[in-house]
Amino acid sequence: MSTKPLPEATNFIQSIINQDILDEKVQTIQTRFPPEPNGYLHIGHAKSMFVNFGTAKLYRGKCNLFFDDTNPSKEKEEYVNSIKKDIQWLGYNWQKECYASDFFDKIYQYAIQLIQMNKAYVCNLSPEEIKNTRGTLTEKGQDSPYRTRTVDENLQLFEEMRLGKFKEGSCCLRAKIDMASPNLNLRDPVIYRISYDRHYRTGNKWCIYPMYDFAHPICDYLQNVTHSICTLEFEDHRPLYDWVGITLNFVAKPKQIEFARLGMTNTVMSKRYLKKLVEDGTVHNWDDPRMPTLSGMRNRGIPPEAILDFCQRIGISKSQAECEYSYFEACIREYLNYHAERTNVIVKPLKLTITNYEGEEEVDFDINPMQTDKGKRKRRFSKTIYIEQDDFSIEPPPKYYRLKPNGYVRLKDAYIVRCDGFIQDKMGNVTEVLCTYFKESKSGQDKSGIKTKGVIHWVSEADAMPIELVQYQLLLQDARYEGQDFQERINYNSEQIKKVFAEKYILSLSENTVMQCLRTGYYKIDNHQGKLRLTEVVSLKESFKSK
Repeated sequence: MSTKPLPEATNFIQSIINQDILDEKVQTIQTRFPPEPNGYLHIGHAKSMFVNFGTAKLYRGKCNLFFDDTNPSKEKEEYVNSIKKDIQWLGYNWQKECYASDFFDKIYQYAIQLIQMNKAYVCNLSPEEIKNTRGTLTEKGQDSPYRTRTVDENLQLFEEMRLGKFKEGSCCLRAKIDMASPNLNLRDPVIYRISYDRHYRTGNKWCIYPMYDFAHPICDYLQNVTHSICTLEFEDHRPLYDWVGITLNFVAKPKQIEFARLGMTNTVMSKRYLKKLVEDGTVHNWDDPRMPTLSGMRNRGIPPEAILDFCQRIGISKSQAECEYSYFEACIREYLNYHAERTNVIVKPLKLTITNYEGEEEVDFDINPMQTDKGKRKRRFSKTIYIEQDDFSIEPPPKYYRLKPNGYVRLKDAYIVRCDGFIQDKMGNVTEVLCTYFKESKSGQDKSGIKTKGVIHWVSEADAMPIELVQYQLLLQDARYEGQDFQERINYNSEQIKKVFAEKYILSLSENTVMQCLRTGYYKIDNHQGKLRLTEVVSLKESFKSK
């Protein structure tokens, strides 16, 4: 029995691993993160990374990056490169970079071994016929008429498959297990099929490719994986995973453990649907800031630390559940609230003129009030400033503490002003507010004795820079879509571009800097086609309430 101190188990996966170590079934823990390079990674993959890389790190073990590239019709080098970039962006490092295609020769030899053991046969049923003879959960399947072929005949036919003598779909290699098994995955599953698509790594060397359920346990074994941690949809496939290892006499057979995948409201988690959004032009690309892809989140300005914090908080369980998207936003907001610099943006500008103020001065502004060591910066205050239209009302509702006729309000970090009048256009819209300021009311030195409940932000006219501001809404309009087609849920107005005023100060900040625009939201400085703009990371609205 192992005498090494074990980490305290905080989830069921760690409990299983701890017991395996205590029973001396394993020594060094080896996991792998196994994406298929057929698309870009999304937030769901972040949880899988968190589990696989995190588990290896906890036990001072190793985690490989393993590309499941057994389907040449859908896989590209482009996806491989994006996956590696996403993993590194989240802060993970892999022990080895492996591909299923690295093991094609060995997987083929294992298939030969199964045929020689009379545990696999070449079947000439069509895919539709195989499906129709598989049976149901209450009815056993029907044996293929080709199930009784001799070992020699199967070896010859499989060799002819490899040499490209048959058309796609005309035959396949099936494992010979049990057509009466209560688990449909054990009813002579297909383990090799014909495909003449060019493989992005091996070219045209192969025209037969192993199915995932056959390649998976073999590749795990060849990588010395101790615990193959995957999502819950593979639980029913575990008996086949075990059958392959047992039948081929693997010396140290890996153990498959399943956990619940991440489900999130208002979020597309299917690569197929994500690809459709890109192809039909609903979004600009895979890295569109509205996409739940990791490249989209990076482009949006979401910090990787917030994503990892989210994965930590939702935990690892065996039961499937759906997380509110607002909880993910809360994790982003919490991180940025502490780390992001503050600035001012006026989304709907309204001119405010201080009639008794002359000249110009500088006032102090907190760079980040959550980190006082960051200090303050100077910003200009002048006779003419801009405030938000919503911060002035001619006929305010009850408990309205912002600016109104004859009302007082504090201009943040500056002075208290009183509204003495306003100017309207022919349509009745207010175009300018006229105010008096009180010199003795300056922030930090207030001796005016005037009491105000409202504080509003502003930008000096001399410091106001016109700029585009991009705001985002969720791509899917509702959380649950029972009976609805996917297309019916798309929010085609999920990107909105506005003309606003921002402080010229942002010109001193580097591209991709994320800031909190007071009372507006968190925004990233983005250089779009050579033009500076602000793109929304997350709003300030706190829609999630902890229980």
